[in-house]
Amino acid sequence: MTTPASIELSDLADEQFVKSESFWQTTLRRLLRHPVGRIGLVIVAVLVIMAIFGPLLSPYDPNAIDFESRFLAPTWSHPFGTDDFGRDTFSRILYGARISLLVGVIAVGIAGITGTFLGMVSGYTTRRWLDEIIMRAMDILFAFPAILLAIAILAALGKGIENAMIAIGLVYTPIFARIARGAVLSVRNEEYVTAARALGTRNSVILLRHILPNSLAPLIVETSLSLAFAILAEAALSFFGLGTQPPEPSWGRMLSEGRAYFQQSVWMALFPGLAIMFSVMGFNFLGDGLRDALDPKMKQMLEMRGQ
Repeated sequence: MTTPASIELSDLADEQFVKSESFWQTTLRRLLRHPVGRIGLVIVAVLVIMAIFGPLLSPYDPNAIDFESRFLAPTWSHPFGTDDFGRDTFSRILYGARISLLVGVIAVGIAGITGTFLGMVSGYTTRRWLDEIIMRAMDILFAFPAILLAIAILAALGKGIENAMIAIGLVYTPIFARIARGAVLSVRNEEYVTAARALGTRNSVILLRHILPNSLAPLIVETSLSLAFAILAEAALSFFGLGTQPPEPSWGRMLSEGRAYFQQSVWMALFPGLAIMFSVMGFNFLGDGLRDALDPKMKQMLEMRGQ
């Protein structure tokens, strides 16, 4: 028979176990218990495996032309069929995952580092004019539709995957700047920051050691969500011929090429479209799971429900 004393000891043991976990272990545990977050984590894991092991999993050279195998429907030898040049669609999707993930990671890295730096400086500085300059510049960038601004930047820089990374990174910089500024403003007057300032700690050290670690939660969530939009933006730019250039496989370019043969070979556009859809959905689900796992109120709700 379970006694109140045994229940209290069990609860105490669980509490001590949770406290002994690191921040990342606790976040991962809650994420794995989150239904939507768990689905997103699986989809993202599959995407990463495709990107890393694509050359090993690919049954054919993605750029190998075989005119005798043009417009083949999906079969065991070509699971996703072939395109107008006889290239295996499945192999091209595997290689396309590497391009999409690489563009997303680098573009979001550019946006995250640049935007977080500008936002932290803007939120922490005592010079009001500097805050105004930074945030008004971010507002100007934020006022333009993301894809149109990326196209305008590519018009100035030129076509290519490298320039697409820069364009997408600049487009999403204002989002990280706003989030970082808001996070800094919420903690800049906390006691531990005031104490560090009173001890004569340099501002750069205060920002990196005291403020940034306590502002990571919203930035982590935004990183996951921005990866979804970055993959979608790269696909859109490649669809218009501004991103990845032939013959490199890209989901957006494959979608554009399949559009001309949609009635004849629907699989040419269907499978790249599904790859884009599931990738974006996976990162969005992962972002939702991370948001709930990192949100203090949601943490309490999960703990009350035994999660």
